[in-house]
Amino acid sequence: MAAPNFWDDQEKAQELIKELQRLNAVIKPMQNLVTGAGDIEVLIEFAEMEEGDGSLDELRQTVEKLSKDLESMELQASMKNPEDAGNAYMTIQAGEGGTDAADFCEMLMRMYLRWFEVNGYDAEIVDQSEGEEAGLRNVTMHVKGDYAFGYLKGETGNHRLVRISPFDSAGRRHTSFAAVDVIPDLGETEVIEVDWDKDVREDTYRSGGAGGQHVNKTDSAVRLTHLASNVVVQCQSERSQHKNRAAARKMLQAKLFQIEQDKQSAATAARRGEKSKIGFGGQTIRHYVLQPQQFVKDDRMDLKLSNPFEILDGDLDELIEAYQRWSIAK
Repeated sequence: MAAPNFWDDQEKAQELIKELQRLNAVIKPMQNLVTGAGDIEVLIEFAEMEEGDGSLDELRQTVEKLSKDLESMELQASMKNPEDAGNAYMTIQAGEGGTDAADFCEMLMRMYLRWFEVNGYDAEIVDQSEGEEAGLRNVTMHVKGDYAFGYLKGETGNHRLVRISPFDSAGRRHTSFAAVDVIPDLGETEVIEVDWDKDVREDTYRSGGAGGQHVNKTDSAVRLTHLASNVVVQCQSERSQHKNRAAARKMLQAKLFQIEQDKQSAATAARRGEKSKIGFGGQTIRHYVLQPQQFVKDDRMDLKLSNPFEILDGDLDELIEAYQRWSIAK
């Protein structure tokens, strides 16, 4: 990076910077652990020499902090696959439940956006479809940050919400479903060979919007359908059709890659959960129950938490970390 011609090739320079960031994400926490271990040795010596609780209190605090850092480092070390360290695409799709399901889809989007914000991830909405009355039918986000896919891949599966419906004038309890799918962003690397002219159908349409001067008056949005697998992706976040096409191709490559990974690993497919039916009869990974009791339960780890409103407000750390430990044990 110190070379005078480093920025001559902008694309290569950006890739090297990303590689440095990935390496620092591993090396710096490890260096902090080594430094912290040295600090503990010094604090133990002070505690042995001094009377009073001052050094002991500082020692306890340092050990507690180092223990948390060590747990975090262990979870990160468990993400061995190259794609774990990179960015991710997250799609949320409303299932059975009508307007409540569309509202639940938007609730999940807000939940993840809050978690991204707290944990320093950037998220861009690349495609979304509004619900008929409220909420969203589906939304796709591009999540950027170290180990975004590694931390988020356990969110893939069917999610279920039980609550008193705000859309039911009789105030009855309703159950609604939404599916979450997380795939890795593979960058510009074409790990799956695709003949874009023969294997893929491309459709263009006008991007949706709030109206007024920002309405896109050209067919800039792009939808790609992989004919053999019937996998569909679409992008409308850019004004340029060329940019939307490039982004959609990246997403399609990532989806095809994830399908191949799942075919090769039955255990991974089982952890991801069955998403073919987003509703009653489909396999659900997580339940958000607001009435009559209040809890969130993840069926995979048999984990039950009593703070559903905090979780829906983005407090996902315990669930994400529990999945990481469960997947290591599996």
